[in-house]
Amino acid sequence: MTMTLQNPDMVRALDFLRQITVAGVRQSSPDLTARQLAVLLTVCVSVQPQTVRGLAAELKVTKPAITRALDKLGAMGLLQRRRDQQNKRSIFVEMTPQGVAHMAILGGEILSAMELLQSAPSRRIAA
Repeated sequence: MTMTLQNPDMVRALDFLRQITVAGVRQSSPDLTARQLAVLLTVCVSVQPQTVRGLAAELKVTKPAITRALDKLGAMGLLQRRRDQQNKRSIFVEMTPQGVAHMAILGGEILSAMELLQSAPSRRIAA
């Protein structure tokens, strides 16, 4: 027996996420975990400089979890760490040019998916 999601708004939201995920899979950019993507997005949209401590607090995860994500994102060339010149114990996390380019592509994919979502009729998906 196949079950379907009955809430059309939920189906549309899930389809939106699916479209963005599929677009990301199709491009040659690195595969990111949900945590890595959350860190990257947080740094990208933040007005204030981010620190490991601030990212851990905002995402409600441990500092070691953030450090592991930053290690991977740094190895991919998407983020970099920079020591605060005023407080040598503090490390700022910032986008690299490659990270900015990656986020511009992702932002474009999100805009395209939003346009498709707004123009497409509702549909049901199997659960």
